[in-house]
Amino acid sequence: MLISIEGLCKNFGERRILNNVNMTIEERGRYGLIGVNGAGKSTLLDIITGKLDYEEGSIYKSDRLSVGFLKQNSGLERESTIIDEMRKVFSDVLAAQKRMEELGEEMSRISDRESSEYKTAAGKYAKCQAIIDSRDGYNIDVKIMTVLNGMGFSDKDLNTVISTLSGGEKTRLAIARLLLKEPNLLILDEPTNHLDFKTLSWLEDYLVNYNGGILVVSHDRYFLDKIVNTVFELERGRIVSYKGNYSQFLTQKEERRIRLQKEYDAQQAEIARMQTYIDKNLARASTSNSAKSRIKALENMELIEKPDGELKTMRLRFDIIKEPYKDVLKVSDLDVCVGGEKKVLCRNINLHIRKGEKIAIIGDNGIGKSSFLKTIQGIIPYYKGTVEWGKNVTLSYYEQENLNINQEKIAIDELWDRFPSVSETDIRKALGSVLLTKDDVYKPVRVISGGERAKLAFCIIMLEKANVIIMDEPTNHLDLASKEVLEKALKDYKGTLIFVSHDRYLLNKVPDKIVEIESDGAKIYDGVYEDYRARKAFLAQSDKTEAKPEKNKEKKPGTNYRTKEQRRIEVIRKNRIKELESIIEETENTVRQLEEEIASEEVFSDYVLMTEKCKEMEEYKQKIEEYYEEWTKLSEETEDLKGE
Repeated sequence: MLISIEGLCKNFGERRILNNVNMTIEERGRYGLIGVNGAGKSTLLDIITGKLDYEEGSIYKSDRLSVGFLKQNSGLERESTIIDEMRKVFSDVLAAQKRMEELGEEMSRISDRESSEYKTAAGKYAKCQAIIDSRDGYNIDVKIMTVLNGMGFSDKDLNTVISTLSGGEKTRLAIARLLLKEPNLLILDEPTNHLDFKTLSWLEDYLVNYNGGILVVSHDRYFLDKIVNTVFELERGRIVSYKGNYSQFLTQKEERRIRLQKEYDAQQAEIARMQTYIDKNLARASTSNSAKSRIKALENMELIEKPDGELKTMRLRFDIIKEPYKDVLKVSDLDVCVGGEKKVLCRNINLHIRKGEKIAIIGDNGIGKSSFLKTIQGIIPYYKGTVEWGKNVTLSYYEQENLNINQEKIAIDELWDRFPSVSETDIRKALGSVLLTKDDVYKPVRVISGGERAKLAFCIIMLEKANVIIMDEPTNHLDLASKEVLEKALKDYKGTLIFVSHDRYLLNKVPDKIVEIESDGAKIYDGVYEDYRARKAFLAQSDKTEAKPEKNKEKKPGTNYRTKEQRRIEVIRKNRIKELESIIEETENTVRQLEEEIASEEVFSDYVLMTEKCKEMEEYKQKIEEYYEEWTKLSEETEDLKGE
């Protein structure tokens, strides 16, 4: 166990943010911390990491606990270079390597190896060796390059000064540095911001295999499904724990709500029945004792607390007034350009969208997805290609940062000015449905939160009742509950939907087709995000197969014949491959066991024993490398024979 929290309470002024919070974090646990915006998630993380005090309760932390904390939107503001910043993580190892070189030179000058001077130097040398071995110090550069490549820096000059990087690049670099530190508890607050699909996929695979605990706050439902096996929901100041990932949490939460309500209702019915009996029989001599026993039973009854009602969430419904014709949009050979210099982001885009289709647009950052949405609406001009909208098409547009909403107007006036014929009652009802009520509706748009601006934009779209909705990253500013509501509304929408999103959970639920925009065109994939991934993987494998040189293509008939000796060698080869796989697994288990022993206080405090353990571990690691080399060679020989 790394952390145990019992009865934790935290107040801000008179408001209690955390109330009797209980939670346990195990050494290799994978935990997701979720809750509506403002529930207190960041406050809880700050308390766990010691940045905030608390009023009541207790927190136990293991003596072995080492924490790596990535705060939301945190980045690096340093004047060092990328590679120097990464190497700072290993400063103790690098110092040990340098000291070892000095000690080696010193020992080489001492002729008497039995002298106290030599033994002292040798002891210091062994300590340095133990530090290096315990952190796999001879593979520092390999580790750094593996993580940097995975986090999207493969094409970046590693001598780039960090202060010149973008905000997104700094955040990715902060994650990379944290991963290289390898703490036994990673605490990540919104780690998926600024990551593209490729980097997200790499990070997910890395975290799944991470040799430590993980506590993550995220609004990325796909990420939570992939990473976590326990969900902590923070609601009304309290934590409820659910086993499983995010999708399993949704099911379990509803089951829990129904169960608690049934238990409460059953007890209330029993109380009412007993009270009725008491009222009727207490005054009667013949039944008075029976009634008194029921009074005593009521007094001793452990009352079930009335379940809290569901937190208020948005109510969204996108309707249409008139039907368009079958062909909604035809885009032919379109180039998407931006700026006065007419910089081309992507070219030769061809797309045919029909009535009722739901189309998701994806692609690399900067490829022109948002610009494509603006171009087909005429917001950005185009100079090559055609854009043809069908008859009876009416458009609603959700702009990523809601800049198409007047930032200076108050929220209610923004609606009234757009829909002057709609009654005040309906205007207020529409605002109330997206939880914009009371004083919030009289605030200027520029001062309300990103989530509230998003909800105002949804309110406008609901009132427009267009038969085509275009959306650019509609889930960016929403909490998990609001994302669920929006997802359902988009699935139920009877019109045509064209949207850009990085939300893979949404991409897995809503679209009929995925359109991937590339620099030289657009590729269309039927189905949802998982269908797209499967198809991409299949095509990539097909390309690899086709790229392999065809050996002995013009062999004469009968050249596939194997002699008895050749077949015997093949059997030996296959058996050896199976044997190597078993040996590798056993050896890796031995290495893991040694790593645990080295981390124990008993070994760590005894440098001689630690040196022996580290040396033994390195020998096993070397064996693993040799086994893998042999396995790879034999596997390639087997594949070559299959291709002949």
